[in-house]
Amino acid sequence: MSARPISLLLLLVAACRSAPEPMVLNDDGGWCWFQNERALALGDVVVFGSIAAGRTDPLRRGDVELTCWWPATGAVHHVELHDRLELDDHDAPALLELADGRLLAVYARHGTDGMVRSRRTVRPGELLTWEPERTYLVGEGARPGVTYSNLHRSAAGGEVFDFFRGPGWDPNLIVSTDSGGSWERVGRVLGGPGRPYLVYASDGGGSVHLIATEQHPRDFDNSLYHGFVREGAVHRSDGTVVGSVGADPAHPDSLTRIFQGRPEAVAWPVDLELDARGHPVAVFSVQTDGAGLPRGSGGMDHRFHYARFDGERWHATRFAHAGRRLYAGEDDYTGLAAIDPADPATVYLATDADPVTGVPLISRTDGERHRELFRARTADAGDTWTFTPITADSTVDNLRPVVPRGSPHVLLWLRGNLSTYTDYALEVVGLRLD
Repeated sequence: MSARPISLLLLLVAACRSAPEPMVLNDDGGWCWFQNERALALGDVVVFGSIAAGRTDPLRRGDVELTCWWPATGAVHHVELHDRLELDDHDAPALLELADGRLLAVYARHGTDGMVRSRRTVRPGELLTWEPERTYLVGEGARPGVTYSNLHRSAAGGEVFDFFRGPGWDPNLIVSTDSGGSWERVGRVLGGPGRPYLVYASDGGGSVHLIATEQHPRDFDNSLYHGFVREGAVHRSDGTVVGSVGADPAHPDSLTRIFQGRPEAVAWPVDLELDARGHPVAVFSVQTDGAGLPRGSGGMDHRFHYARFDGERWHATRFAHAGRRLYAGEDDYTGLAAIDPADPATVYLATDADPVTGVPLISRTDGERHRELFRARTADAGDTWTFTPITADSTVDNLRPVVPRGSPHVLLWLRGNLSTYTDYALEVVGLRLD
């Protein structure tokens, strides 16, 4: 390493040591990244959902939990939404504030049945009292079943949309006209021979944006595409209609391509937000070292890419080293990143490599390599970046950050060890950003 990167690293570590310590908000919880919103900031409270692994209390194994955190006072309360549903981080709930101020949580097993499960708070502003669970059977006997709920509201707030996967591998849509009390299936959002992976973002005015791959990255050298859904039609970035939900689902590659995949550059979506003009901004990961290798042999070198749409075309740049895979077999799993909804020029990322140089991050506490969190900022629309550490010299991994939309302005992440999506020892921690 040259003298300049060493000097920079020492400065970053020194800065991190003066940073405030995060607060442990749930001592046993995990989440995947294909359901949203995983967390909400609502006035003076932050709420998020997670799946307990039962590490300290076996009776919590597979519990779907909601945590409420009041950052100003430090108060924390927990609500059990479903008792021992399944130990799998894919089962984490998606959350939505309804038009009347109540909260809706929707969750599902990881493709093992066709049931969409949901609960609502009884009254607006009261987060600790919930109605009984409701269920909606999307499809019986289809494999795989449902997973990955993503909740959005129509412009007027009268309709609630749940974009999810299944039954089958394709993204589907159900709609509720009574605030999640009942659902009606609309049909497939995208179609094709594989299983596309999607991340969504709503503009609040009737359009739901999405970024998508063709398939799972272990099955295909994925590119990344963008489109949006408005009034049942699927559009490219420029507004061209390429399909409709249900009757004529578009193939992912009919959308606008953001990034061209190839064997040495395989894409997977990480996060999507909209800027002040309503234009989409995306972060995605790219595996660079798996070409020609069998499953479990690659994934030791990932990069984070940042992409933005200026109203006419997409601009994508590689901006940070993302480090190694989380574990063998899922060679494209990284520590992930989160775009700040309040400032899409800011990204919080988790990596076990120096984000600038790619040099492994070795903790001076235990001599091991761990994932640390960094704040990345760009002042020139993604061309150049500065990095500030959030954590350093950790004894466990820091991963899967989330910045809830709204106020209070906070950063949430998982801290601990993740072996697989059904085997983890993680706590959810939070830090105020203002």
